[in-house]
Amino acid sequence: MKKIATIVLILLTAQIQLKAQTAEEIVANYLQNIGGEEALRAIKGTRMTAKVNAQGMELPLEIINMSDGKMLVKFELQGQEIIQQAFDGETAWGINFMTQKAEKSDAEDTENIKRQIGDYPDVFLDYTKKGYTIELMGKETVEGTECFKVKLTKKPMLADGEEVENVNFYYFDTENFIPIVVEAEIKSGQMKGSISQTVYSDYQEVNGVYFPFSIDQRLKDSGQGQPVVIEKVEVNPEIDEAMFKFVEAPSAEEGTK
Repeated sequence: MKKIATIVLILLTAQIQLKAQTAEEIVANYLQNIGGEEALRAIKGTRMTAKVNAQGMELPLEIINMSDGKMLVKFELQGQEIIQQAFDGETAWGINFMTQKAEKSDAEDTENIKRQIGDYPDVFLDYTKKGYTIELMGKETVEGTECFKVKLTKKPMLADGEEVENVNFYYFDTENFIPIVVEAEIKSGQMKGSISQTVYSDYQEVNGVYFPFSIDQRLKDSGQGQPVVIEKVEVNPEIDEAMFKFVEAPSAEEGTK
């Protein structure tokens, strides 16, 4: 009887461990550990001030995101503010570094941004309602840490005029269920076919939610990245939404009037 009881206990323990390692359980633990769904739903916007290392230069960076999809990313270079990317809910745009004028993004980039609106403040929040699916791919060691590898399949994105699969691989630390690396295949442009890799670390609590304060974007196995160090995160800040709006540059004729 004692031997049978031991076997039953081993089987039950194995079942519990297996259950704890399903993709659904991993994501549920992740959402809980970073603050919980209620705290995430309370986030209507964030403003992050940071420093980015670009080609040996350290540039001040500001990232603003809103729950309705509006966003703005700007950096400062030689005392001048450059809006790298912005979206007002309909139009995606940015400042052309050479002409210093605002220019609309192409239709494909704009549509892809629109398809990601529901991903804020967290892509895994209500992921099933968005039509996304998740799958546990096993365990891997990345950045020296044992991780659960979870495949996230989102709605298709556009690339070179066609809809293509939109998949990201999240590597969750097996101890605390926090993602430390996200990978995705680049679908268009000169780097098409390469794997982009984003490394997250230095999680800190702000208003009851944990944010990564160190983000390193790079090509996988390249050894070189673009590290971003977050200095401050403001949750639900007061934002003048006029900053998101694309404004047409005056024509040459209008400029001489």
